[in-house]
Amino acid sequence: MHARRLLIGLVPLLLVATACGEDGSGTTTSDSGKKLDKVTLTLNWYPYGEHAPFYYGKQQKIFEKHGIDLTIRAGQGSQKTVQATAAGQTDFGWADTPAVLSGVDQGVKVKSLGVFLQTTPSSVQFFASENVSTPADLKGKTIAGTAGDALTKTFPIFLEKNDLKESDVRIQNTDPAGKIAAVISGKTDALLGYASDQGPTMQDKAKKDVSYLRFSEHGLNFYSNGLIAGQKVLSGRSELAGRMVRAVSEAWAAAEKVPEAAVAEMDGASEQLPPTSVLLEQFRTTVTLLHTDATRGKAPGVNTEGDWQQTIDVFAEAGLVKSPKAVAEYWDSGTALKG
Repeated sequence: MHARRLLIGLVPLLLVATACGEDGSGTTTSDSGKKLDKVTLTLNWYPYGEHAPFYYGKQQKIFEKHGIDLTIRAGQGSQKTVQATAAGQTDFGWADTPAVLSGVDQGVKVKSLGVFLQTTPSSVQFFASENVSTPADLKGKTIAGTAGDALTKTFPIFLEKNDLKESDVRIQNTDPAGKIAAVISGKTDALLGYASDQGPTMQDKAKKDVSYLRFSEHGLNFYSNGLIAGQKVLSGRSELAGRMVRAVSEAWAAAEKVPEAAVAEMDGASEQLPPTSVLLEQFRTTVTLLHTDATRGKAPGVNTEGDWQQTIDVFAEAGLVKSPKAVAEYWDSGTALKG
């Protein structure tokens, strides 16, 4: 289901009722008398394990420490979050980098303040009983994918890097919400999804072990989810943007140390919230994605121009970016965390 947030394409700008950046602007006062800026953050999707640091950071008053009274909103896909952020309907967004690249390519005024999931969770997912251990074992398999999304667009690059042809596998075009059911029912042998998302859910539903071929472990890596802001915030509230980046980084660093406690703070976040065991597995997988070799040992959210360029190049090759631009057009390095 969550794979819907990966859909990339040109759609009308939608007014997101749940993301009310301008309506929710203003200040409040903390219990200690500190003045706080009211800030909305719209997620890429309904809350799941990846989002635990935001709820933990709010509960632990990390955002308050940085002068922020944070309201977390569910999203309806990264593309809509990118659009809502650019339109000022939310102060900040949490979105997949492919959606940011595609949006900027289409003239949407939004930039990344830092990608936090710097190793892609993109993967081929299947039950361990399939006895798939290398990309070569995918030959002859039927895989559930969604036409036009970032996973399906980059999968041919994954195949090529592993000496496979597109004709070696069969992609079954499947609605994002139906991919897990397709594998469980045996209609497909595997699915294209996020190791930090669909896999733990499928394992819980089927009560069978799920295994993965991660793109990043087989020659293909690119940036995933991160913090974004629109032009209004970047030009008029850059000081707030800087505080928000630092608060998010601190929240992720804190949550990474106590995964159970972080996930516990998600209780009641959404009616669609997965079971606690799934949330915990999702978050534990997510924290393995925080760095590349270039940023290992640095604070969560510290990016490099080289990693950004690699990501742009991948999506240009995949056809999701028609007119590749300089890194500075996608990433606001002036506001971002410094290494």
